[in-house]
Parts: sequence; C-alpha cells; structure tokens
Amino acid sequence: MVQSWFSLSSVSGGYLPPPVPLEPIIPPQPGPSPDEWTIPSITEDEAHEAFKSFASGHCCWSSAPAKDGVITNMQHFNTYRYRLETFTESRSTEWAQKPHEGETADFYTQPAPRPWEIAAPPPSHFTNHMENIRVPFTSSIKKPCWVCNGAGTRGEENCSHCNGTGTDRCDKCSGRGTKDCDICKGKRQLLAYINLKVEWKNNTEDHVVHQESGLDPNDLQSVHGKELFKNNNYLLYPLVGFPNPSISEASDRMIRDHQTKYAQSSRILQQRQTVELIPISKVTYKWKGDSHIFYVYGNERYVSADYPATCCCVIM
Repeated sequence: MVQSWFSLSSVSGGYLPPPVPLEPIIPPQPGPSPDEWTIPSITEDEAHEAFKSFASGHCCWSSAPAKDGVITNMQHFNTYRYRLETFTESRSTEWAQKPHEGETADFYTQPAPRPWEIAAPPPSHFTNHMENIRVPFTSSIKKPCWVCNGAGTRGEENCSHCNGTGTDRCDKCSGRGTKDCDICKGKRQLLAYINLKVEWKNNTEDHVVHQESGLDPNDLQSVHGKELFKNNNYLLYPLVGFPNPSISEASDRMIRDHQTKYAQSSRILQQRQTVELIPISKVTYKWKGDSHIFYVYGNERYVSADYPATCCCVIM
C-alpha cells in the first residue's frame, strides 16, 4: 500500500503551519526616512459649504443653522494615521464529498502531495480570496450513496413540477416523476476526497495619533488623508526618524506583532505600510445667540455635528 501524509484522523480541518523555508530569509531592510509634510487648512467658505451639504443630506433637518450660522472660530487638528497591512496565505484540510460524475478514484495510487506542496497561485497582493482544491490521490468512491441507498431519488416523493406523472419530459426529474437525492444529485454514488482550503487574507491595523479636537477617532476610519509615505516588501522594516515619534513607535510595535502573530499559522506573502496626514477642522459657529460646534475631516470633507435643528416637520 502506498503510504501518505494523512490518515483518517489527521484531516481535522485545522489550519496547517507553513513549512520552514529551505532558503535563508533575507532580513528586512530599512526604508527611506520620510520628509515632514503639511497640508493646507480649509477656509471658512469651504467649511461652510461642507456644513450646508451635510445638513441637506437629512430630509427632516432644518437648513437654517447651516445657512444662517456665523462661524466665529476655526481650529485645525491635522493628525497622522499609520496603517500596516500583512497579506497572508493559510491552508487547512477537511474530508469532503460530491456526486460521482465519472472522476477516477485515485486513492493511494500515488503518495498525496502535502498541503503546502500543492500549487495555488495567489490573487493580487492585499486582496482577500478563498479557493477550494481537491487534493490529488485522495479520491475514493462511496457506494451506494448513504442517503438514498443508491436509488438516486428521494424515496417515493413525487416531483413537484410534474406531480409524479413524468409527462411533458419534465426538466426537473427528466421524466422519472421523482426527485433526485439532495446528496448524490441522482448519480447514485459519492466521490470522497480531501479538500484543501486556501485562504488569502489582508490583515489590516491602524494607529491614529491622538488629537485634542474632541472628534471621535472612529469617525476617521471612513475617510482618507494625504498620503505621505508608502512602501511594501516581503517583510517590512519599521519606520525610523519620522517627525512624529508616535508613528515610529507604532510602526516598530505593529510590525513585530504582525510578523510574530501571522507567521505561526500562515505564510506572510507581503507587507505594506502607509502614513497619511488627515485634515481635521473644529469649527465654532453662532446660531440664534448660542454657540455650536461641527467638525470637517478627511479629504472627503465629511462633517460630524450635534445639529441644533434636527426636525422641521410641521404637525397639523
């Protein structure tokens, strides 16, 4: 009998660690130190337009605060966001079965390739994707089908399309008048094999430098800033000498964490790091004698505000 790497108990569905590389891994090289960048702050007119657009997007809000409010002060709290992406490939195996459609039962005719020996071309880097591959030399035929006992149909249950008559050459039952078995699809036999599940995943983590504006940092997840720096490599080297030390510290910590965490059960294919400068403006305005605040943030100029007139409905 041909020996193989698996047994009935070894195919458990758990993730399989990648093999130790035979070639020495080239250590990550330091990237260029980024320059300090600035971005122009928005003007009062631009903040006013963003506020009016924000208010007009809510049908039951009065437009008066946005149109008539007078801006009395603007403060800018532009902040850095560091993003690390680690693109990984992981593999797991499980027993599977499908209707037998004439495939060759190649079980034990040759040693089955190990999970990480099977070719599986990755998608574009930093793109999530999953693929199922039938492992060669693991297929066997189960006969008869354990559900329908080889009948290929579901007992005496009539076809719902032709009511069991089989007339007019019913497409759903091919004129037999009975429904196909849900498991073997009428093929009467099942092909059992080991399924290799290959998953490519882009693991992303952000660090936003703390800012004192009062804007919820979670709001920044949906916007973009000005890209100051980007590089990618198989394994990254932390940013050094960045003008804001919080970015350098986050880069060092996150890269070490990712390389330790994801190398345990997957293969790291590529890493990418990006630094953005996100514009944030805190705007104070006066409406009907009271002061209020709204924020304009991101390249998209999104607005966050505790709007003072959120209902303009008239009750008759």
